[in-house]
Amino acid sequence: MADIAMWQDKKVRAAFETKAKARLEQLQTELEGKDCVVAIEPSSGDHFVGATLGKANALAFDIYPDQWVYFARLDDS
Repeated sequence: MADIAMWQDKKVRAAFETKAKARLEQLQTELEGKDCVVAIEPSSGDHFVGATLGKANALAFDIYPDQWVYFARLDDS
């Protein structure tokens, strides 16, 4: 299970979100036009795309079961 202490520390959480959002920005052209959910593991930069949150989470959990991942919903609207 991921360490909840990271989530309780506002500075650490902000750094996590900043790093994940920067990676999402890098992925924009690859993900453009897709209607999906992306899960990003910010430390590695790995990302997982699923049609639903549950599917993206399952893909990420297979590789990073004890890490926090950042989720973003993408749609073509």
